Amino acid sequence: MAGAVLIANPFATSVTERKLAEIQAVLEPLGGLETLLTQQRGHAVELARDACARGCDTIFVFSGDGTSNEVLNGLEPGADVALGFIPGGGTSVLPRALGLPRDALAAARQLREAVGESRTRRISLGRVNGRRFAFNAGVGFDAEAVRRFDALGRRDGGQRPGDVRFGLTVAGMLWDHRFRFEPAAELVGAGPVALALASNCDVFTYAGGRALRIAPDARFELGLDVVAVRAIEPSSVPGLALSVLRGRQPRDDDVHVLHDADRAELRCFRPLPLQVDGEDLGDVEHVLFESERDAVTVLV
Repeated sequence: MAGAVLIANPFATSVTERKLAEIQAVLEPLGGLETLLTQQRGHAVELARDACARGCDTIFVFSGDGTSNEVLNGLEPGADVALGFIPGGGTSVLPRALGLPRDALAAARQLREAVGESRTRRISLGRVNGRRFAFNAGVGFDAEAVRRFDALGRRDGGQRPGDVRFGLTVAGMLWDHRFRFEPAAELVGAGPVALALASNCDVFTYAGGRALRIAPDARFELGLDVVAVRAIEPSSVPGLALSVLRGRQPRDDDVHVLHDADRAELRCFRPLPLQVDGEDLGDVEHVLFESERDAVTVLV
């Protein structure tokens, strides 16, 4: 089965029947397009694995970042398949960080052209405790924010609350902690830290149309950039926030930074929340970040 598969999550924030039909119409000129809908969490892993086993050479993903992450984890190492990510979530960090437009139809048109022109890019992936991730993973602060945001649930149409609500969630979490986060883990070889973030590209997430950069030197083609904050005090919050908004590395006296790293290990003093590409993976006591270099081919 040489051909293309479109994996879509009908529960993603921006995926509707009408929009899916429009995306299909854009991609169908490529020939032999098969559309597969996810039914529950984890289903995209199976769909991607099966599509590759049947000889698919191109997989398009119309979803949020969670389903895109599942597709990446469904591919066997060395799989000869090109991936095209179409933004269908509330934020859709991955396709936007790869340079695609935020509008799903515009992105689909560019991906169709990329197939015709064989316009691809080889990128690395990250792994944390064996789970692949495309753009970031984190333990502690950001993972707790993801968990609190998920607890808000979804609207009747399946949409998650927007960026403003996520910002309020982060603000509420800071207030609950009184703007103070003490060391909660040891970054092996560096010492105690309050939180650690691993970036596979320079964009950590987006606030509306604005890219937020915690590791501005990170690149998809390199290893991981790991930023571990020693501690957060009320006096340090404004400086850290300003660094993120300006896209600059935090001050060296506040953080440990590993650039283009192959691995980084943390030993937690207590169970801490872990997130991968914006998905809550539960609590962990040990964290191993690893880079999987030159891992997959993406359409650009």
